[in-house]
Amino acid sequence: MQTILGASGAIGTELAKALKNYTNDIRLVSRNPKKINDTDTILSADLTVKEEVFKAIKGSEIVYLTVGFEYNLKVWKKYWIALMTNVIDACIENNARLVFFDSVYMIGGNHVKHITENSPFSPTSKKGEMRMQLNKMILNAIENRNLKAIIARAPDFYGAVKDRSMPVELIYKNLIAGKKAQWMFHAKVKHSFIYVPDAAKATALLGNTAEAYNQIWNLPTDKHSLTGEEWIELFAREMGKSARYQLIPAWMVWVTGLFVRFMKEMYEMRYQFDRDYFFDSSKFERYFKVKPTSYQDGVKETLETLRQKPVF
Repeated sequence: MQTILGASGAIGTELAKALKNYTNDIRLVSRNPKKINDTDTILSADLTVKEEVFKAIKGSEIVYLTVGFEYNLKVWKKYWIALMTNVIDACIENNARLVFFDSVYMIGGNHVKHITENSPFSPTSKKGEMRMQLNKMILNAIENRNLKAIIARAPDFYGAVKDRSMPVELIYKNLIAGKKAQWMFHAKVKHSFIYVPDAAKATALLGNTAEAYNQIWNLPTDKHSLTGEEWIELFAREMGKSARYQLIPAWMVWVTGLFVRFMKEMYEMRYQFDRDYFFDSSKFERYFKVKPTSYQDGVKETLETLRQKPVF
């Protein structure tokens, strides 16, 4: 059995579709799971409770951890370490392999200008420190407790999803409403984004490749990075809209953060948007001979999906 913890989010949902190419024995776990494939089994669970984590993982061959807690440092501090402890312990007890779908928050400062699997832990944010701790827990369990695990890393994502997709939130939603697009911090530096279906398919492939374990993998992302302005122009062109936009500078994010929790949380992540941010997935592409979806094709597919089935 292959089990997805956090199956109702953007990545978990797409991952369930991708896993159908490898198995018909898929368990979807979240507070309110819904079947994606006809053969899926579903389990409602509160993954902040140890006993429910162990119940969710029992009998699993592979466990995919795709949980996305609220974007709030206090929430992360309260739940993430405990969840990772319980997931690692349950995987070891059940002889299950673990695939952790992760961000690159543990890499900070100018290291974001070229992010590889060998980029050093260098967090410059509290959330980055938390992700570093989670990574170290997995790496320690691999080295000292016989855990078989993969850390699958992704940059920010885009696609026809309602979960924190910056291009969709700031560009698509504004343009479709007849407003100016928006961008945060700096619109003239490059920023890598991963296409959600690419991220999910690659995570499924990693989980079902024995030799991929006990490694860190950057998931396939178009190497032709775009600036904020170029992202806006790409969406506007495909939507037949003007590429006018409003920049939300750092000081405005800080001020807004006094009243809006999400903006407060975003302010410490400004280092990802005030300089070039390039996510290098060449290791994955070379090994698996996989090419990421181009940004042009990804945006076209995203808009077509949103036209056929709006998710908002």
